[in-house]
Amino acid sequence: MKYQAGRTGRVFVASFDDGEDFLQSLAGFSREQEIRSAVFFLVGGVKGGRIVLGPKGDEMPPEPVWGEISGNSELVGTGTIFWDENGPKIHLHMAAGRGESVKVGCLRENSRTFLVLEAVIFEIAGIDAGRQVDPASGLALLRL
Repeated sequence: MKYQAGRTGRVFVASFDDGEDFLQSLAGFSREQEIRSAVFFLVGGVKGGRIVLGPKGDEMPPEPVWGEISGNSELVGTGTIFWDENGPKIHLHMAAGRGESVKVGCLRENSRTFLVLEAVIFEIAGIDAGRQVDPASGLALLRL
């Protein structure tokens, strides 16, 4: 395990509009505000997105199992914001469900808000962390 100690920086509260691509908006907001390290929480509704439901097997690099969020669903999630050489990278794990059907995984693409989605973003100050592609997994992993 590697670690660094930091402290809470700025705290933001955001609300995303119906139909808004919230992953894209969160990345843009992070760039505008220069939020280089943060943890965030989401609660609200989602009506679309591509989600990684886990790896197909145990081999490296992992082959993802893709799923779709289709239809309006309730969402709860937590994630991090760390930058790579191209800017902010959002890493969000979430659960989305409607009725008895629930999907849990890493939301990656085409995220769309249903009615309203709220975020609380806690900036982490005083650390030097970022994302870098790991050659073995092919994933942009956190580096301290």
